[in-house]
Amino acid sequence: MSDTNLVYAYAVLRRTPEAAAATAHLSGVAGEPIHLVAPAVTGAQLAFAVGHVPSADYAEAPLQAHLDDLDWLESTVRSHHAVVAALVASGTAVLPLRLATVYRDEDTARQALDTRRGYFLSLLDRLTGHVELGVKIYAAPDITPPEAGTEPEQDPVTGLGVGRAYQVIRRRRQRRNDDAWRTVALAAARLTETAGALAVDRVAHTPERGSLAGSAPGTNIGNDAYLVPKGRVAAFRTGILAAARGVPGLRVEISGPWAPYSFALQPQPHEETAA
Repeated sequence: MSDTNLVYAYAVLRRTPEAAAATAHLSGVAGEPIHLVAPAVTGAQLAFAVGHVPSADYAEAPLQAHLDDLDWLESTVRSHHAVVAALVASGTAVLPLRLATVYRDEDTARQALDTRRGYFLSLLDRLTGHVELGVKIYAAPDITPPEAGTEPEQDPVTGLGVGRAYQVIRRRRQRRNDDAWRTVALAAARLTETAGALAVDRVAHTPERGSLAGSAPGTNIGNDAYLVPKGRVAAFRTGILAAARGVPGLRVEISGPWAPYSFALQPQPHEETAA
């Protein structure tokens, strides 16, 4: 190991033979082997899954530059997630850490584990046996949010000039759109209530707009993560799809199961020592 290497932490997990075996054949964001780092406290059943990465890429200044390189960022995200997903697949409870959680050395990583071991262990207890499912709700592309300041009007079309008739038709179309939007919004609210009743926790993410929305048609009006017991995943999917069925203009996407990224406590800024 080079003295210029830093310690990249992927996840927090319990220190067990199964966890050690799960890391044995994994490689990380820099192609490095993954292993466990445990706190110095005797008997502490806690560990980071870590790898050693070059400071030329992961010290603060080069890392900030890399984060503007979309190809590098995408590759790193995929590699980071692959490590976390493999640990989850081994059956162990995992607290995923955010991208590029980097420490100066293993002693610094151990100190971070020592400092927060109570929090980490309580979260692991809470997340054991649970997964994250994502639910995105879309309104059809031809249904748009109501225009501010519009008021319903009941103008007759007959007897009007062409220009006035056109304005009346336009307002009627806007009213139909607004009615359709309200229908979708009410259905989305009911669907969110259904999902909440089937899950043990929810995190509401900001709906995706622009390039973040990708190629999915329509307007993203709901973008939530749910913490669901593993044994309830099928019932969750069935319940959500049933709640969305038959609502004109409403589309739902369910993703996962994932590691519980949205529900994992992240290290405090003062614990990160990549500088």
